[in-house]
Amino acid sequence: MRRKLSAFISFSKIVALKHLAIILDGNRRWAKARGLPTFEGHRRGYDKVKTIGLAALERGVKFFTVFAFSTENWKRSTEEVAYLMDLIHLALTSEMDFYMKHDIRLRVIGRRAELSDRLVKAIDEAEAKTAGNIAGQVNLCINYGGRAEIVEAVKLLAADGVSADEVTEELIASKLWTRGIPDPDLIIRTSGEQRLSGFLTWSGVYSELLFIDKHWPDFDPSDLDAAIAEFDRRGRRFGK
Repeated sequence: MRRKLSAFISFSKIVALKHLAIILDGNRRWAKARGLPTFEGHRRGYDKVKTIGLAALERGVKFFTVFAFSTENWKRSTEEVAYLMDLIHLALTSEMDFYMKHDIRLRVIGRRAELSDRLVKAIDEAEAKTAGNIAGQVNLCINYGGRAEIVEAVKLLAADGVSADEVTEELIASKLWTRGIPDPDLIIRTSGEQRLSGFLTWSGVYSELLFIDKHWPDFDPSDLDAAIAEFDRRGRRFGK
């Protein structure tokens, strides 16, 4: 059952939420409902990442992670994939002034083998340019899949000659694409779907989950405030 969210929020308690992750769902449905091209839905969704990411950091969130493109999204039409890759490239190049102005570090999480050389170059340059920024960190999950992340980590351990008896959770975590990033406190999925679809499969095991009916382009700072308030009401016991 979804809970009705209150727009009220106590800003004195926001600091408890350090890592917010969002599955950006509903761009295409948003566009279809308005008789607009699919591409326009993706463009509006792209703009909303900046708006909500900045709002989250202003509210005390230190890590903001978004599911931008999954390992399964390659199944979409050639035209749609190309448009999404162009949007991602734009975020990593033309938007650098935005990240530098707000002192935001940018990190890309996912498998790079299938990405174009042009995009990989943009990723490397964006990560290097923003590496010294300290106000907060935005993580873009591109060509990301939770199972693929774990498989790649296991391959790295095998390549290092690690024996079965030596394998620990900490050792696996050190080889993940998300290494060095704290586990997400809250994972939100927009557009009414109630599943994670392979998002942060390892690190999200104890994350609070929140499913919202609004399509991602309609998600606004008041929805963010309501989500943080809902998180603040929950008791997290981590198995205790």
